[in-house]
Amino acid sequence: MERETGARDNLTVVALGGNAIIAKGERGTISEQFANVRRTLRPIVALMQQGHNFILTHGNGPQVGNLLVQNELASAEVPDLPLGVLDAMTCGSMGYMIAQCLQNVMIAAGVWRDVVTLPIQVVVDRNDPAMADPSKPIGPFYDRQQAQQLSRERGWIVKEDAGRGWRRYVASPRPIDIIEKDAIASLLDKHYTVVTAGGGGIPVEYDRDGTIEGVDCVIDKDLSSAKLALTVGARRLLIITGVPQVTLNYGSRDQRPLGTVGVTEARSYYDQGQFPAGSMGPKMLAAIEFAAAHRENRVIITDEASLFDAVAGKAGTHIVADQR
Repeated sequence: MERETGARDNLTVVALGGNAIIAKGERGTISEQFANVRRTLRPIVALMQQGHNFILTHGNGPQVGNLLVQNELASAEVPDLPLGVLDAMTCGSMGYMIAQCLQNVMIAAGVWRDVVTLPIQVVVDRNDPAMADPSKPIGPFYDRQQAQQLSRERGWIVKEDAGRGWRRYVASPRPIDIIEKDAIASLLDKHYTVVTAGGGGIPVEYDRDGTIEGVDCVIDKDLSSAKLALTVGARRLLIITGVPQVTLNYGSRDQRPLGTVGVTEARSYYDQGQFPAGSMGPKMLAAIEFAAAHRENRVIITDEASLFDAVAGKAGTHIVADQR
């Protein structure tokens, strides 16, 4: 078997979206998740054979939601676990799944790179305005009476979610720093492929005495992936989602896909409200901020079926720095 090596050169941070792990209409069983991840990683391994190097990140919304249901059902028997601990649990469990799937796809392709899963603590600011405006729904749906009771008993913020029922809402502050950034850099320099930043990372803050404390919130995984890419000096961020391209005027007669756009153009579309906060909005915000940070930075947004062609510049939406 040929042994491939990783490095900082030609480094891409790949953010695996929910569709890469649980397909639409599936229950999300473990066997389904493993099969989906293996399928998604095949073009990644093909790109490895061409000399590309990767850090893999992933979402964890459905998985944390399942753990929250387990919290509820077992609350009479065992103590609840806070959200940050559930984030850490899924960083480990999903990182194991992604790492093993990657290893098995590499074995089948006759290529090898050492893979390591690293849960990371991502620093947020408790004074971030987002902390006062919880916007991220998590966990199961409740009826109004259940939701109001949980709000009284546990101090939760509960809101109706798109007419489907009531849910707990938590804050989603911006990522500021990554505590384990030097460890990630060291692993990259030692030629590891790193699976990290699961669910956006484990949110923490620094107390006044310099110690670290968990924060009960969630971090958007695309914004966290962009922060990670900037931190390690990657020049490309690849966001895998459920559609082959970003679309303007989505759902209307004059909808049109975006090909390659500069930061200024992309930001104008974002400011116009073209990208909903619950779907493409965070992805485009992450793309704009990453592409604006360096003239060589590029963001590709596409689905797993178009991934190989998108990296070759033949598919997907590409957000790049403005050309001077």
